[in-house]
Amino acid sequence: MLYQVDLSKKPFNLKEQDIAWVRQTLEGLTLEEKVGQLFCPVGMGDNDQLIQMVKALQPGGLMYRPGPAAEIRAAHEAMQKSSKIPMLLAANLENGGDGVAAEGTYFGKQLQVAATNDPEMAYKLGTVACREGNAVGLNWSFGPIVDINMNFRNPITNVRTFGDRPETVLEMGRAYMRAAHENGMAVSIKHFPGDGVDDRDQHLLTSVNSLSIAEWDATFGKVYQQLIDDGANTVMVGHIMQPAYQRHFNPGLKDEDLLPSSLSPEILQNLLREQLNFNGVIVSDATLMAGFTIAERREVAVPKAIAAGCDIFLFNRNLQEDMEYMIAGIHSGILTEERVNQAVTRILGLKASLRLHERKASDTLIPDESALEVIGSAQHHDWARECADQSVTLVKDTQNLLPVTPETHKRVIVYVLGDEEGSFSSGGCHKPFVAKLKAAGFEVTVNDPTDFAAMFTSIREFKEKYDFALYFANYATASNKTDLRINYTPPFGADIPWFIRELPTMFISIGNPFHLQDVPFMRTFINAYSGNEYSLDAIVEKIQRKSDFKGTNPVDPFCGYWEARL
Repeated sequence: MLYQVDLSKKPFNLKEQDIAWVRQTLEGLTLEEKVGQLFCPVGMGDNDQLIQMVKALQPGGLMYRPGPAAEIRAAHEAMQKSSKIPMLLAANLENGGDGVAAEGTYFGKQLQVAATNDPEMAYKLGTVACREGNAVGLNWSFGPIVDINMNFRNPITNVRTFGDRPETVLEMGRAYMRAAHENGMAVSIKHFPGDGVDDRDQHLLTSVNSLSIAEWDATFGKVYQQLIDDGANTVMVGHIMQPAYQRHFNPGLKDEDLLPSSLSPEILQNLLREQLNFNGVIVSDATLMAGFTIAERREVAVPKAIAAGCDIFLFNRNLQEDMEYMIAGIHSGILTEERVNQAVTRILGLKASLRLHERKASDTLIPDESALEVIGSAQHHDWARECADQSVTLVKDTQNLLPVTPETHKRVIVYVLGDEEGSFSSGGCHKPFVAKLKAAGFEVTVNDPTDFAAMFTSIREFKEKYDFALYFANYATASNKTDLRINYTPPFGADIPWFIRELPTMFISIGNPFHLQDVPFMRTFINAYSGNEYSLDAIVEKIQRKSDFKGTNPVDPFCGYWEARL
C-alpha cells in the first residue's frame, strides 16, 4: 500500500503494473508538482491562457464550461498535450451531454427521470451524458446528484434530485453510475453528507443537514453506503454541516466550532473514510461558494481542506495564489507532506483506473473528431423524447378541464411566470411552447404583464375573448437564488390569476414542481420538470389527450397543504 491507500481494492482495482506506475509517477514529482495534482480549477476565458496555465502549474484536473463541441474537444486535446500527467477532465453531466457541449442532448433534469418511475431511464440518462462527454474528451462526471429532496423550499436541490424517497434516489443513482462505468467515465456522487434537508443554498452560506444519526443512517447513509459498495470513484463533499455526526465523533465541539463538511475531519475521515469505508477520491465542492469561504480565512482553508481529508480542491479564485497557500500550509504544519502523498496517490490511482496513463502513451486520451457524431444522435433524441413522454405528470384536474383542443378551447391567453433568459439560465422556453400551441391550431395571446389597464377590463369582455387561460411557469434552479417562489409583476400584480372562477385555467410548471404552495386554488396542474423541446412537445400533446399522462410524482407536489389537493 502507498500511504495507507489500497489501490488493489475498489474503486481502483489496480493490477501490480498500474500500481507501479502510480508509485513511479509519485516518486518523480517535486513538491510543487504534487501540489498541482491537488487542484481542479474551472476552465473559463481565453484558451491560450488556459493552456499556458496548464503548462506552468500542471493542475491534476480541470472543469471546462459548456461550449461548441468541436471547440471543447480541441481545448481538451491541447490541455492534455500540455500536461505532464494525464488530466482529469470533468463536467456537470447531470442532465445529459448539454453539460459540456452546446449541441449536446438535453435529456432532462434528474427529477424528470425519476418521474418516469423507471430506473432504466436513469441508465439512459447516464449513457447519453457519458457518451457525449467522452466524445469531447471528458473522463469524469460531476454526477449523479444523490441528494434527497426532503425540503420543498430548498432552492438548489429541487429538480436536480431524483426526488424525496431514498429508495428511488438510490435506485436511480445506481443506474446512472452503471452507465457511466460502462462508458469508462468516473462519477462523483454528491453532495455529501447530503443536501436538501434545510431550505438554504450552500453557494450562499454554510447550510445544515440537521438529521439525527439514526435519520441520516436510514436515508443518506443508506444511499452513500450502497453506491460506495458498488464502486463509486469519487465523492464530492458539500459545504454543509452535519452536527449530529460531527458531535458524535467529537463530543467537545461547540456550536461555533462546527465547520462545513469540506473542512471537517469528523465527516471526511471518521464518517466517510472509516464508517462508510470509502477508499476512493474525495473532492471538495467548488471552493468559491460562500459556504466554504466564510468558514475560514482562505490561506488557512486551502491547506486545511486537504489536511481534513479532501484529496482534490475544486475551483479557485486565483490558482497561483491557492497553490502558494497550499505550499505555505505545508511549511507551517497545517498540512503534512505525507498527507499530500496520500491524496496524490489516490488521484493517480483514479487516473490509472481510467487507463489514462495507457491512453496518454498511445495518444488516445482524446477521441478522434469522428467521435463527435454521437453528440445529439438520433438515438439520444429518441430516448429523451421517450423520457418526456413517460414523465410529464398530471398532478390534478379536479375541474375536469382536460382535454383542451383547438375544437373545444381554441382561444387561449398565456401568462408567463419566471422564464428569464440570461447567463447559465434555462429561460426563454415559453417562446417555443407558444409556437407549438399555435402549430397545434390554438389562437394564442401572450399576456403583457405591464399592461395595467387590462386589470380593469370587464369580466364579460374577458370571458368573451378567451376560452381558457394557461399559466406557464419556469422558475429554474440556479446558483445564488434564494427561492423559487412565484413572483407576480410589480407593483399591481396584473398577472395574478384573479379570474379562475370566471375562466377555465390550467397551470404548467417546467421547473419547480412545488408551485401549488403559491397557487393551491389551481384546479388543473401539470409538472414537466424540464424545459427541453421534448417536454414541450409532450405537454402540447397531452393537454389535448393525444397522449396519456404517464408521469408519477417523485416528490409531494402538494407541499403538505390539504387545500392544494382540492
